Amino acid sequence: MSSQAVPAGKKEQVVIECEAVYKIFGDHANKLLQESNGNVDARAFQEAGCIVGVNNASFRICKGELLVIMGLSGSGKSTLLRCISRLTEATAGKIFVEGQDILTMNSKQLVELRRNKMGMVFQNFGLLPHKNVLENIAFPLQVKGIGTRESMDRAMEMVELVGLGGRENYFPRQLSGGQQQRVGIARSLAVEPDIWFLDEPFSALDPLIRKEMQDEFLRLQDVLNKTILFVTHDFDEALRLADRIAIMKEGVIEQIDTPANIVLHPATEYVSKFTEDVPREKVLRIESVMEPLDHSEELSDLKVSKDMIIENVAESILNEDKAVAVVDADNQVVGTLHASHVVNVLFGGRTQDTS
Repeated sequence: MSSQAVPAGKKEQVVIECEAVYKIFGDHANKLLQESNGNVDARAFQEAGCIVGVNNASFRICKGELLVIMGLSGSGKSTLLRCISRLTEATAGKIFVEGQDILTMNSKQLVELRRNKMGMVFQNFGLLPHKNVLENIAFPLQVKGIGTRESMDRAMEMVELVGLGGRENYFPRQLSGGQQQRVGIARSLAVEPDIWFLDEPFSALDPLIRKEMQDEFLRLQDVLNKTILFVTHDFDEALRLADRIAIMKEGVIEQIDTPANIVLHPATEYVSKFTEDVPREKVLRIESVMEPLDHSEELSDLKVSKDMIIENVAESILNEDKAVAVVDADNQVVGTLHASHVVNVLFGGRTQDTS
């Protein structure tokens, strides 16, 4: 598995940590796992009557980070999320949430953790058909024992946050799919979770509404700065949303890294298949492809921000004969870009790091 480097600015506090987590389905799972000494062969286990859901997953998620877990159907991505939230019991390993191993928690401790720390959104919206939007959002607060007035006030704040103002008295049947999903998100956020689990939340939506929901999700994350574990099978969605992406195959995390590094340096042939058709100019930021600053080099008058997507400035860079200065938020030069290097990154040099 490749580098697990945490994006800059997200190193302050580890919120979730998985150590050698396994989930194996079958009557003899524990016995087979012990005999294997942790070296699990999915096909051999299947022949023995067991299915490997998660195979030796180890990683950390830091405060405010959005980690996307992706893979094809059956790769283990949803199983891993369910293990971390303990909706599914892991077969072996350790799962720490804010320093506590949740696999050692009793039922009461687990209920408290979920009520006070975790929010969950699934593909199935799970709205109560006999309750209106406001009542659906307020419901988990009332389960926690919060009074009707306070829970309704909080629910109304969430209605406005997700852009459903004016529809608070609608029933689920009166809402579109995208609007129903917004209610599900608002209900999850109403309890003010520190950690947010989302399992294929937009996959049932049509492409246009899905794009709108991704935009809304990014807006919410910019405002709320939650620690998020987001599961999807859509690589484009992963690239658009993630701080880091973990790509799974047959229960194994093949690579966990930033979107740029996954596109530029796929760790395995399997990961490479996901990246080969990605339009790099739409994904990569200037910072990912800039070159070190050479103080003896003459620079053009053009300056570009290290945080800009290449597509937005490629034409300007390609029209420059001299190197272009790359600047940070303080307008300090932190690197350079040559037109030839941009061309090479976008249209050639698709090297593959298989180490």
